[in-house]
Amino acid sequence: MTTLYGMEDFLAPFLGLYANRAGSTASVNETLHETTQFGADPGQLRMLSFVPEDLPESAPLVVVLHGCGQTAAEYDRGTGWSSLADRFGFAVLLPEQRRANNANTCFDWFQTEDVTRGHGEAASIAGMVATMIARHGIDRRRVYVTGLSAGGAMTAAMLATYPDVFAGGAIIAGLPFGSATNVSEAFGAMMQGRVRKGPELGGRVRAASTHDGAWPTVSIWQGTADKTVNPMNAEELRKQWGDVHDLPATPTLSDEVDGAAHRAWRGRDGRMVLETYLIAGLGHATPIDPDAMLPDARCGQPAAHIVAAGISSTYRIAESWGLTVTRRLNSRPSPDRRAGTARPAWVAYLPLGAESVQDIAARLTDTSGIIGKALRSAGLIDADGAPKRKR
Repeated sequence: MTTLYGMEDFLAPFLGLYANRAGSTASVNETLHETTQFGADPGQLRMLSFVPEDLPESAPLVVVLHGCGQTAAEYDRGTGWSSLADRFGFAVLLPEQRRANNANTCFDWFQTEDVTRGHGEAASIAGMVATMIARHGIDRRRVYVTGLSAGGAMTAAMLATYPDVFAGGAIIAGLPFGSATNVSEAFGAMMQGRVRKGPELGGRVRAASTHDGAWPTVSIWQGTADKTVNPMNAEELRKQWGDVHDLPATPTLSDEVDGAAHRAWRGRDGRMVLETYLIAGLGHATPIDPDAMLPDARCGQPAAHIVAAGISSTYRIAESWGLTVTRRLNSRPSPDRRAGTARPAWVAYLPLGAESVQDIAARLTDTSGIIGKALRSAGLIDADGAPKRKR
């Protein structure tokens, strides 16, 4: 084998270099808890989680899927999801692939039996979510999923196969659902990509379940210098979910967030339901910003395929889901290593899936700070911090 994402490493899991589905040698740091019994586990995955002390009632849940060659603990430590969860009061579920299943610990996003509702790895992850909801009183309306690379492709698969479970998802350096069904197609989709029409891509999502309700919101993250997953896959993902949400090609909003090109689309009901982030010069990695100007955005640390890129995908994704509105009283703030504050993205536009800015304001517990001043200036809350409602 060469480097982690070298050609030999990439081909290994696709060339049948698998052992029997059995134990794992991956270590778990002391932050994460392993649950060994969570019902049916057809995909034979490990269930790891982080639940803050005194988790608020009806708290949200974020499912985090690591990339190839990574463990759940390594990806969590690098991206800072459990740190953010402790700060803002939500739970994190971190399914982990076993090396016995896949030599490079990749989620098997291209294996039909693992990305079909009720089967394989997809069913195992859904079972873990059900366990978290039952044991920790999670708000089933606020369950989200995100992942990198193979974890990003599996994120797309979970959104397609279990759209009734997830309110939203964030796909980092991933591929559209249904991009491949065998080794050859998987290799081609990652390296070259393939241009398809939106209705064809969207049709694959609609055919993955019998869902007839609202579709999950989707955030797509991609580096322009990615040599492992062709950046064109980000546009194919945009077309796939744009078709599912019946959106035009032209975005509602085009701007720049922390140096990244950002586009967002508003659905017919007024919610922001789709967004893309394109990070210039970023390779195959999850972008983080441990020295962010906004203190609450500081989380994670650089590691293999987790890169300090001037924008914290972890924070921005959590923010778009409305998870960063209220800081827990017993949380420890990040050290203030840099002066100044960055504009909260949701002040400029609705977070993904938020019903309205007024609803976000209603959940604020501290309206005396920068966020409160911005909302009062915009006429969204009154002097006492109460949200103003339309007459």
